[in-house]
Amino acid sequence: MALRAILFDVDGTLAETEEVHRQSFNAAFRAAGLDWHWSRELYRELLAVTGGKERIGHFLAGLPAPPRCDVTALHRAKTERYTALVAGGAVGLRPGVARLLAEARAAGVRLAIATTTTPANVAALLAAALGPEGPALFEVMVAGDAVPRKKPAPDVYQAVLEAMGLDPAGCIAIEDSRNGVLSARRAGLPVLATPGLYTGDDDLRHALAVLSDLGEPDAPYCHLSGAGAGEGWVTVETLGRWVVGLG
Repeated sequence: MALRAILFDVDGTLAETEEVHRQSFNAAFRAAGLDWHWSRELYRELLAVTGGKERIGHFLAGLPAPPRCDVTALHRAKTERYTALVAGGAVGLRPGVARLLAEARAAGVRLAIATTTTPANVAALLAAALGPEGPALFEVMVAGDAVPRKKPAPDVYQAVLEAMGLDPAGCIAIEDSRNGVLSARRAGLPVLATPGLYTGDDDLRHALAVLSDLGEPDAPYCHLSGAGAGEGWVTVETLGRWVVGLG
């Protein structure tokens, strides 16, 4: 079966966004008069909890004397800071992403987004990195609280497949984290993993391939495990061969 659709995660996959998220959380905490500071080490641990509001709630639950805090309002303030930074050019797409999107469009391969981040975050990134037409590249976007359970539950990928009228056959997900890989696999999808700044130590054994990034002809990816050894950059043809090989 030919490749029918590519389903992308956003944070850490389309772009290396997590450090900007961390900085935005800390800025929101300061503005709210909270003496919290999420270091890179702590944030790496907190990323095991998917969803920004859930992450704040988890952090609060671990404090010996948690203050009264409106988690929703705090997360909204964080999102405002994040989207402003992204709109200002704070992050760009990871290697190979723009090229693969263009190839997929030219080949008639359908594109979708399955993420736990908020719709505002997705819109800001796509517009900043791909221009006003960026969101229109993706047929379906399921984001934030649109599903009952966040990754590693399969809900977000199941919702995307249902909206596209597809079953997992002929489709592939691209993720960067353990939770993302597990979510896609539980939905029956094969997964290409490209770990990022905060997910390089994640257990990605369930991915079909683990690569440093999608690669470019003049900047090949580093093959970490699974499929893709010796190829250099991911193309629509590459993904098609992998998907057919699973049939």
